[in-house]
Amino acid sequence: MEYSAKQIESELKELGSDDKAKHLSRFFKTGKGEYGEGDKFLGITVPQTRNIAKKYIGLDFDGISELINSEWHEVRLCGLMILVLRFKKKSTTDNEKDEIYRFYLKHTKCCNNWDLVDLSCPYIIGSYILNRDRSILYRLSESDNLWEQRISIVSTLTLVRNDSFNEALDLSLRLMNHKHDLIHKAIGWVLREVGKRDRKTLTDFLNIHRKNMHRTTLRYAIEHYSPEERKAFME
Repeated sequence: MEYSAKQIESELKELGSDDKAKHLSRFFKTGKGEYGEGDKFLGITVPQTRNIAKKYIGLDFDGISELINSEWHEVRLCGLMILVLRFKKKSTTDNEKDEIYRFYLKHTKCCNNWDLVDLSCPYIIGSYILNRDRSILYRLSESDNLWEQRISIVSTLTLVRNDSFNEALDLSLRLMNHKHDLIHKAIGWVLREVGKRDRKTLTDFLNIHRKNMHRTTLRYAIEHYSPEERKAFME
């Protein structure tokens, strides 16, 4: 069965809600000077968007490109979810995963809000590089684009969850003095996951670097420590 990006966008628009769109616009900071400035929302929940993505998982790359270049946030999310679902399918071949990975890297600037990054990069970039060269993470971290920088650190979540911590710790150091709160939070999230897998590794890292770490990062990283331990780290 053939279908088009326009058909998918039309179906998504039918699910939209003006009230939800207003809430999402505020939540994702779309005001002047904010990180999501100018982004437009239809007012659709993530589960609704995922259901549409599942329905149209067979959409070709031209159609996906059209979706992820849309002016509408949820339409871009739907295109990214189609990529993730296709990558994760058991029947997807290595060659197909290569294609999806390369396609994603060509469109990273379309992942222009934190949810678009977080719901896609660990499952595509993180999974792809698990048993491959990981230098792409460093190239992305050196980008002048906030979202590519976030992709670099959030992609390491897949590595961390497979007990591979080097890139997560190294990129945390490289990005530690970043000026943006979205990077501080991402680093803290990744470090927290390191601690869940290996408390000693995180504790050793924090004992060395916590004084140079942004307070937001540190708070996120130590959420799973005891109150007494958290207080000691924050001091």
